[in-house]
Amino acid sequence: MSTVIRRALSGLLIPPILRNHSSVLVRIRTYSQETSHDGAPTGLYGFQHLKSPRGFQRFVDEAIERSTELVAYICGMPSAAEIIRAMDEISDKVCSVVDSAELCRNTHPDREFVEEANKASMRINDYLHYLNTNCGLYDAVKKAEDEGHLLTKEAQRAASYLRFDFEKGGIHLSGEKLEKVNELNTEISQLCQEFGQNMAVDMGSVDVFPATRIPKHLHRLCKPIYRSTLGMSMGSSNSTSNMKEKGFQIITDPATLSSVLQCAADEEVRKMAYIEGNSVPHANLGVLDKLIAVRHELAQIIGCASYAEFALKQNMASSPAVVMSFLLEMSEMVRDKADKEFNAIRNFKRQKSGQCVDLEPWDESYYTAMMKSSMYDLDSSVVASYFPLPRCIEGLKILVQSLFGATFHSVPLSPGESWHSDILKMTLHHPDEGDLGYLYLDLYAREGKYPGCAHFAIKGARRISNTEYQLPVVALICNFSGSHNSSLARLNHFEVETLFHEFGHALHSLLSRTECQHFSGTRVALDLAETPSNLFEYYACDYRVLKTFARHYSTGETIPEKLVESMQGAKKMFAATELQRQIFYALIDQTLFGDRPAGQRDTSSVVTDLKSQYTSWRHVEGTHWQTRFSHLLNYGAGYYSYLYAKCFAATIWQKLCQDDPLSLTTGTALRKKFLQHGGAKDPSEMLNDLVGGGGIVRNYNGGIVPDTASLADEMGLVDYNMKLMEGKREKHV
Repeated sequence: MSTVIRRALSGLLIPPILRNHSSVLVRIRTYSQETSHDGAPTGLYGFQHLKSPRGFQRFVDEAIERSTELVAYICGMPSAAEIIRAMDEISDKVCSVVDSAELCRNTHPDREFVEEANKASMRINDYLHYLNTNCGLYDAVKKAEDEGHLLTKEAQRAASYLRFDFEKGGIHLSGEKLEKVNELNTEISQLCQEFGQNMAVDMGSVDVFPATRIPKHLHRLCKPIYRSTLGMSMGSSNSTSNMKEKGFQIITDPATLSSVLQCAADEEVRKMAYIEGNSVPHANLGVLDKLIAVRHELAQIIGCASYAEFALKQNMASSPAVVMSFLLEMSEMVRDKADKEFNAIRNFKRQKSGQCVDLEPWDESYYTAMMKSSMYDLDSSVVASYFPLPRCIEGLKILVQSLFGATFHSVPLSPGESWHSDILKMTLHHPDEGDLGYLYLDLYAREGKYPGCAHFAIKGARRISNTEYQLPVVALICNFSGSHNSSLARLNHFEVETLFHEFGHALHSLLSRTECQHFSGTRVALDLAETPSNLFEYYACDYRVLKTFARHYSTGETIPEKLVESMQGAKKMFAATELQRQIFYALIDQTLFGDRPAGQRDTSSVVTDLKSQYTSWRHVEGTHWQTRFSHLLNYGAGYYSYLYAKCFAATIWQKLCQDDPLSLTTGTALRKKFLQHGGAKDPSEMLNDLVGGGGIVRNYNGGIVPDTASLADEMGLVDYNMKLMEGKREKHV
């Protein structure tokens, strides 16, 4: 599952950004990058400082110099509006460095650029520490909040969030406690780095002999190896000789492991790969224990009972009790259907093997893939033939044209602006409003590049003045096979869904028209952030959308409706099992970062117990899957957000999009009532306004939870929906 690439500076404040509010829609001068449109050289991402790797040093210098001037100005206690405006500019300066360095570190093929980006990241983080502990800034923000009646609504929200972020960093505590908070935040950052490094270094491997046990189409993922064996010499019945037997070494990184578990017919091979892949890196068991303990200590110093409470305060859920109630409700909702799916897979395995055997964790991917193929006669290569990557990009263009009346235009890259020859740049243009933002596409896999798919912010949208507006700039990063100059890149349907998912994040940024950079695009409450991306996955599965762009790579034939129906059916076959897995992951996350009773159990015991209690699958003794659960780093106590988004997206799709998904009316509602506001408005108010009233969120115990009815309906959980309605009727009685 892909994620939004968000700033992961645990405990560090990144100040918001704010601009003057105008209720009048006027055509204003817009600014985005320093990109030259006459072909003159520029720097990386359009920043003039980044013409060379060492330019990162000057980039940081300039951000610090200007921010320091603004700090002095703010500490002079100007008006509330000026305090927020200046904090806005600081945030923009600092975020430009943080975000550019993060993108460079993850995608640039030049090691010198990567090394300088690393140095820039460390320097700006040190400066952030200075900002976070600056009592003058904190006092000014409190003054602005106290004078909130003089501010716009968005500025009031910015002042409140700034004050909260300062206090989350412990600035309101005594000197001794504040020093301890800073030490703990540093330790948390180091532990997160260590966790990630261990994952990169220790991916695990298994050796398989003979080579024939590995399907031919998986050979490209494996390393050929050889071992000596004793064999009979030619021409002699009594002599032996050393012979070389060929085998394969499987590196059990997540992507390769997934392919092996789905395609290897040899159960012993699947078992070995599963156990190894879920038992590394062993060193992360200790790292995770320390991370949990340190985060818990941090939360308690701040005044919270647990890290989960600390992390959730500004989210819609607001408390661990609300999240756990939601997760348990979801678990109950899906349990019966998930159990039926488990039994169906087990029966299928028994039918194929002719034996009364148990269903094992390493069997799931293999047999579910076989069952889908059998039920719907699906061939992944046939499906992929209708999704050449250039046609998929065309599909994204058609989508924005239909929904928003806007067009994507390819624009030339200035010398020095790009980081690889595969990069494409597009501008999103509206006929009445002009350019809305810029999008870089880095879609092809290459060595040393961030391995997944993600959306990276480069510049957030913000108002500079009454007549100037800074346009958003983002990058969409994927790892598809092929290259820009190749016509061979064809996506399987999961990759198409992933592309549309990340495009949902990109649109959230590109269509943002907030006054404050702090609230631009995906800078929203964590449990809202994945909603646009989940919504746009629906577009990747709807025939009315797919027929506009999905064409056979050689014949040009439009994708057949029957094929799409089969794809939809296969996707739904084991939806309850997948949803149950996500609930299980979220329960692990909440439990590990929740209250810590005396005699806290080790993380493996927690995982074992939760798996037994909330899934039908058994835990394999000795494995510790959680040591690869990287979401515990950046999404600690927040993994439930994916499930919130899944519920919100299901409701938005059914109530707003399903009848006419490509209509301008639908798109206008999405843009004007949701996407353009980023985090500047209350999430529950936006969601209710979008769907025309209730039926998308519910108030519970001081927090907000999604209404699950639309998702239950989509998944065919009729019995659960009836129970839900009966419960609501009883409440009214």
